[in-house]
Amino acid sequence: MRLARTIVEVKERTTLCTSCFNIGLSETCAICADGRRDATVVCVVEDPRDIVAVERTREYTGRYHVLGGALNPLEGVGPDQLRIRELLARLEQDEVREVILCTNPNLEGDTTAMYLARLLKPLGLKVTRIASGLPVGGDLEYADELTLGRALEGRREVEA
Repeated sequence: MRLARTIVEVKERTTLCTSCFNIGLSETCAICADGRRDATVVCVVEDPRDIVAVERTREYTGRYHVLGGALNPLEGVGPDQLRIRELLARLEQDEVREVILCTNPNLEGDTTAMYLARLLKPLGLKVTRIASGLPVGGDLEYADELTLGRALEGRREVEA
């Protein structure tokens, strides 16, 4: 019974942020309310759990936008089922200079990132995509062709 009450309490107390659609305890989530965050950079993710993963890196200090999924025509998920209109409205309002497309490195995530890039580039924004490739500590001999190919595509110059 305690578990059931706790689940009900969590459901009643949490809400979606009206700006980024992250899960929070009030209309504005803790990240959007933090004045130290860089409001000129928005990281677009599929799900609120993705924010947790990015935050664990301690490398990103901007804001977020949660799409609520990825494009998947076979499952009936098109642009109208995602929070793309809200993203566009937000980009018009705020002084955003860069949008980082941080969708999953799979067919749906890549399709979503490509769709968003085509939509956002004409707005004069810097649109970037997270790199993908080999995990730290991985062996080349065990990497599949697609992963190794992406690692080669996303290579960067070595600083001496």
